[in-house]
Amino acid sequence: MVAAGDAGRSSVAERLGIKPDMVVQEIGWDEDVDDDVRAAIEEHIGGDLLDEDATEAIDVVLLWWRDDDGDLGDQLVEVRTTLNQDGVIWVLTPKTGQPGHVEPSEIAEAVPSVGLSQTSNINIGSDWVGTRLVPPKSPKSKR
Repeated sequence: MVAAGDAGRSSVAERLGIKPDMVVQEIGWDEDVDDDVRAAIEEHIGGDLLDEDATEAIDVVLLWWRDDDGDLGDQLVEVRTTLNQDGVIWVLTPKTGQPGHVEPSEIAEAVPSVGLSQTSNINIGSDWVGTRLVPPKSPKSKR
């Protein structure tokens, strides 16, 4: 039997599209991140989150981003260098009213300029919201 708290924690990873054994990198960790979300993802993938210095191919990037963290576009360009072809970037920002809140328009403006597409938004924990970014799909060959 799974405790209610455990079921909620694993569902966070599943809602993010994270599957067991995926390679997940975390960028922008600070004391304000949601440690329950981090623990749920690590439990779900069966290992540790990789840090900013990781060089292997990444399936999912968790980018904790706050209003004063700098230029989001520049950070996204850097993040893409190790992202798998079908990889996903989740930009995790504080919810409205929380310190460091990022206006959705800032994300929307940065995304196309770095060749990504915004596909969805979900609540992550009690103080964070996630914005899912993906590279464009390569065109299918015609026969």
